[in-house]
Amino acid sequence: MTQKLPVLVTGGAGYIGSHAVLALIDAGWPVAVIDNLTTGFRFAIPEGVAFYEGDIEDSELLARIFAEQGTKAIMHFAGSIIVPESVENPLKYYHNNTAKSRALMDAAVKAGVPHFIFSSTAATYGIPEVSPVTEDSPKAPINPYGTSKLMTEIMLGDVAKAHPFNYCALRYFNVAGADPQARTGQSTAGATHLIKVAVEAALGKRSHVAVFGTDFDTPDGTGVRDYIHVSDLANAHVLALEALIAQPGRSLTMNCGYGKGFSVLDVLDAVDRVTNRTIERRLEGRRAGDPDSLISDNRRIKATLPWQPRYADLPTIVEHALAWERRLTEIRG
Repeated sequence: MTQKLPVLVTGGAGYIGSHAVLALIDAGWPVAVIDNLTTGFRFAIPEGVAFYEGDIEDSELLARIFAEQGTKAIMHFAGSIIVPESVENPLKYYHNNTAKSRALMDAAVKAGVPHFIFSSTAATYGIPEVSPVTEDSPKAPINPYGTSKLMTEIMLGDVAKAHPFNYCALRYFNVAGADPQARTGQSTAGATHLIKVAVEAALGKRSHVAVFGTDFDTPDGTGVRDYIHVSDLANAHVLALEALIAQPGRSLTMNCGYGKGFSVLDVLDAVDRVTNRTIERRLEGRRAGDPDSLISDNRRIKATLPWQPRYADLPTIVEHALAWERRLTEIRG
């Protein structure tokens, strides 16, 4: 039985971070959250969870949190995630994702926090030559977002060699859905995630869904992606933390996906079926840097962790996203 050590979740008021908080609480872990609420939401943090509003580059605040909470592990979700914005404003991404992660690692090492789970991304692979993509595939990011995350992975590797510190970098594919009990979900206004955009359109919050590119080398010409339910992803973080505690000398890097892909039109058709209405599709040109297909090879995470996805079903992902979107309407009035 793994000892349940106190965990600090950075960005715990955001989309994936808030699901990780729920997964930890549901499994009985002591949890605290730090979030500057730039893109996160106070309502996403459950009652009873210690919350610190602040920034992860505030070393004095981090030292106080570690002392007050007895922190022994960090789950790091805080950062910026919009690929086109990273191209337009690269320095923002190298600050928020790379420099601030360095500050967080520095504070962790000084406080003797030994375990670190990092929210990485399939964007570290860039446009892979082979799909499904394995963890050993070349890392060749094509935008500052992917590069900023890869730089953090490199720092983690170096820190683990120099200090009593181990880490797990989880490279996400396309995260979607919401907590099955509708306790939290994707709440960002103007979000760019396809399933979020599609359920907003189905509920009349958007007039249409743009389909970027119909000439990809895929069965229907639209881009194919590996969609993973956010609650399955959050569960992977808890299991990864258990693995780090069980083997303090080992660090891990693993893909997080289901190993199967759906096209943009597959997703929109699924939303149509679940909602029993037809979303207007507007066909537009490709976005720069969009690969034809991006599917995870997930054999490593399956072999390393006792991870059994519970929601690896596109209609289920859509249903949970839809339920959260309705709940969000209630929350915001």
